[in-house]
Amino acid sequence: MDFTPTEEQTAARELAAQIFGDLSTHERLAAAGTGSDAELWKALCAAGLVGAAEDIGLLGLVLVLEEQGRTTAQVPLAATCVYGLLAVAAHGTDEQRARLLPVLRDGRAVATGAFPAQGGVRASAPGRLTGSVPYVPWLRDATHVLVPDADRALWLVRTTDAEVAEVETTAPWAAGRLVLSQTPGERIGGPGAYESVLALGRTAFAGLQAGVCTGSLARAVEYTSTREQFGRPLSTNQGVLIRAADAYMDTEAIRVTAYEAAWRYDEGLPHATQVLTAAWWASEAGKRVVHAGQHLHGGTGADLDHPVHRHFLWGRQLDAYLGCGSELLAELGQLLAREPSCESR
Repeated sequence: MDFTPTEEQTAARELAAQIFGDLSTHERLAAAGTGSDAELWKALCAAGLVGAAEDIGLLGLVLVLEEQGRTTAQVPLAATCVYGLLAVAAHGTDEQRARLLPVLRDGRAVATGAFPAQGGVRASAPGRLTGSVPYVPWLRDATHVLVPDADRALWLVRTTDAEVAEVETTAPWAAGRLVLSQTPGERIGGPGAYESVLALGRTAFAGLQAGVCTGSLARAVEYTSTREQFGRPLSTNQGVLIRAADAYMDTEAIRVTAYEAAWRYDEGLPHATQVLTAAWWASEAGKRVVHAGQHLHGGTGADLDHPVHRHFLWGRQLDAYLGCGSELLAELGQLLAREPSCESR
């Protein structure tokens, strides 16, 4: 394994860090409330960062999403790249790629996905979908939503053709309830497309969680290094040091497992177990890290307006979105029990 980023991946990460650092500030996030930051989204698209996802691979996308997670920037970057740009690029027809990729690259179209499949949507000929999905992240911002039906076939639906109802989630992800009633959809890909896009999504959102945890821990380190109690910084207390060290180890585990899953995906190697491992670490350890970040801020951590609280909300949201640790562990166990067949996935 070699996780050393290429020049293109490094450039994308550095550009993302600059844009998120400049525009996803505490003041702008507070002003955005529970909505998305439209100006930041325009800046990302204008800089070519959305379209770059096609060129920098999944590992490059993970690096970019880490930078988003550090600042909890409220834009549908992961969803559009995974469920729109990369899904269509990998599984769309020539006509679909020619029609959809340009508008996804420049931000005129925003995509999301009703993943993982919950079996609540059924397809009937000719390409009509019926059913509902209780929660889809970024659905209120999206122009298109990628929907797996009960047989795990993928359909791209225009949100203007569906019923979208607002759903409030732990983090401000502009989520919505999707209701389909003989709604037209266009088929994307064939057998195996669902599993491929699910792996993309789990790895990408694990990378996002690595950034959320890094940001939370950085804030905790800054606070405990400057806040004094009994004439010395809080960080000199052994209990604080141990808690921060555990959070650091958890964050590194999330990062390295996400890198491994992304690298194996990019290299075309078997990656099913690695993707589930990355998702499990992001879910289980991510939850521990954002709790630690808040607890190490003492009473300040309970302030709903403090920046560290956003990391707490995002960490818990990602934990739930990735499937929660016990569910992922059960799926990983079932996969391992079927070895060696799982290595062919």
